Amino acid sequence: MPRNVTPGLPTRQQVLDFIASTDEPAGKREIARAFGLSAQDKIVLKALLHDMADEGLIDSAPGRAFHKMGGLPKVTVLRVADVDDGGNVWAVPEHWEAETPPPRLRVRERKRGQLGIGERVLARTEEAGSGWIAHPLKTLAKASEQVLGVLRADGDRFWLTGVEKKERREFAVSDTGGAAAGDLVLAEKTGRSPRITVRVTERLGDPFAPRSFSLIAIHKHGIPDHFADETIAEAEEAATLDIGQDRQDLRHLPIVAIDPVDARDHDDAVWATPDDDPANAGGWKAIVAIADVSFYVRPGSEIDREARRRGNSVYFPDRVVPMLPEILSAHVCSLVEGEDRAALACHLQVTPSGTLKSWRFTRAVLRIAANLAYEEAQAAIDGELVHPLTDTALRPLWDCWRALLAAREKREPLDLDLPERRVVLDEKGRIMSVAPRERLDAHRLIEDYMIAANVAAAKALEAKKSPVMYRDHEQPSREKLVALKDYLETFDIPFTLGQVVLPKTFNRILDKVGESEFRPQVMEQILRTQTQAYYGPANTGHFGLSLGSYAHFTSPIRRYADLLVHRSLVRAYNLGDGALTTGEADGMERIGQSISGFERRAMEAERDTIDRYVAAFLSERVGQTVEARITGVQNYGFFATVEGVGGDGLMPVRDLGGEYFRFDEAARTLTGETSGELYTLGQRLELRLAEANSISGALRFELPTGKGAAAPSEADRRRGGPRVLKRRGRPANIRHQGGRR
Repeated sequence: MPRNVTPGLPTRQQVLDFIASTDEPAGKREIARAFGLSAQDKIVLKALLHDMADEGLIDSAPGRAFHKMGGLPKVTVLRVADVDDGGNVWAVPEHWEAETPPPRLRVRERKRGQLGIGERVLARTEEAGSGWIAHPLKTLAKASEQVLGVLRADGDRFWLTGVEKKERREFAVSDTGGAAAGDLVLAEKTGRSPRITVRVTERLGDPFAPRSFSLIAIHKHGIPDHFADETIAEAEEAATLDIGQDRQDLRHLPIVAIDPVDARDHDDAVWATPDDDPANAGGWKAIVAIADVSFYVRPGSEIDREARRRGNSVYFPDRVVPMLPEILSAHVCSLVEGEDRAALACHLQVTPSGTLKSWRFTRAVLRIAANLAYEEAQAAIDGELVHPLTDTALRPLWDCWRALLAAREKREPLDLDLPERRVVLDEKGRIMSVAPRERLDAHRLIEDYMIAANVAAAKALEAKKSPVMYRDHEQPSREKLVALKDYLETFDIPFTLGQVVLPKTFNRILDKVGESEFRPQVMEQILRTQTQAYYGPANTGHFGLSLGSYAHFTSPIRRYADLLVHRSLVRAYNLGDGALTTGEADGMERIGQSISGFERRAMEAERDTIDRYVAAFLSERVGQTVEARITGVQNYGFFATVEGVGGDGLMPVRDLGGEYFRFDEAARTLTGETSGELYTLGQRLELRLAEANSISGALRFELPTGKGAAAPSEADRRRGGPRVLKRRGRPANIRHQGGRR
């Protein structure tokens, strides 16, 4: 019997004391055993515990163990929410029903550095002073490793169909969690192979409802999409800060913000005028003004911790999951027309040849003259739209930009003009169109001003010997260059290994390709040859932009890396509150790794969502013939995309006909051994859209009726159908029959 426990029916306080003192989960059975209760007493105990729960004294955890209301179960599931500058790991309860904010627990790792943000652990909790300590017992599956799918009923049994394109299995459901057939749910795998089942942990609703596709990505990738009450309260308080008088006043300048027509926040604004400095005759003065987020989001605050936990905003066609609470991201920090706003201004001197002569940074107050859409600014400069700011603001911007453009062309950065798909929704979230986003000079103008400011920020911090969160992009690895060489040989395009590879090396390849029909495929292959850009305190340069020093400075509303660069500039130039701390400076490498991972997570989530919208848009064309282009060839078939819309789908080799198919790995081709029918990268052809699954985002194609390879011979039929012969040292005999590989 535990210490300090007297046999007999306990009082409310004795129950609370026992729950607080025991090291094990305290369920009804454990409480009854501790107080030596009889069978009759257990009935009374059950009523007592029920009353205590109704009175708000205790709460129950999964497994029916009790804990003090507002407290934590002795053993519970936690999610790692933060890793601070000192390397301390902090977690919060995965499920929290109390009205009070969830507690933050410091996790005592068995081995330092094992746990990262988003990890889930089963842990024993311990109240220590005014805080909590967590002792991990075992690591659980991450949210991204859980199963997201749709429930299907089969008699009195339920099955879960996953939303992943590659997930072909269905899982038996052991617990529906109150969800019904057709519901989109989040489930956790239980058991061991081959008897794995799933238990529904969260019902997400109708997977086909408007605006559900982004919700699928949010849950699949574990993207935090709700702010805690204390974070919102802190943001509301920060929004009331007086921006102060100790700022450079730029309100007299016609500074404009040029953004997408559907922009949800406005980080940046620009201004330019001819330079009156005789030492820079024919040059330009320019200002790139960026929202002064570091003034409102201070290091160590709840807003800051949450921003670091998110790493960046995530943009979907129907919503944005912001890095900062809306009162900051969409209001106080957003540079909107006619409102005084705090800004960190980058003052540039641009030479007539477009190089940067000098730069400096100030904290400023400005009032945006206009928020313009790219299309609106372009129409004004082209004379197709009369706008009052055309001569005073836009023409000087364009004239200065032409100098920046000349400098850009001289350094020859990587020039891959790959189209971006834009999904247009109506007010109810229904898809109106999917089409490539038009790229205008206005887009290039803003891009070049932002690049100039980013370069200036990196070089300014280097000159001050201050910490820099660089945007690094290393040159391609030899392995990828060898693969590119093999690929280009199939088009009779030479590529010499051993040469000094520069961005212009790839531009020359595209010059040789010209406007041939396989140009998009070569561009995509060159893109795949590039390394993944990342954030870090060590400068490796930016290969793609052909720049030696580069940092992200221009989007602190939506990127944590930019916020760190702002703080470093505030510290380097002694600009006041919100400067980079010593802890942040020391933790740059770890923070860079973390936010680089969050960036990749956002990119995957955004891409998955676009794929689902495209599949939903194309679902009305199932059974129709569409114009398609082959984007990938494998031994089991080829992938194709619908021209002008996008979305990749598989054309299985088993549906190409009954003959043998030879797969050439280097050339990425499938060739019919009897008919000579050839399928190759970049090939345009007509295909029948057989399936468009909006839940997984997957498409499947078939050949139009009457087309395809030769009918199978008698020998082929005896062998079981089509077969692929694979070259380049791989297994040669891969048989396809009965829909299986």
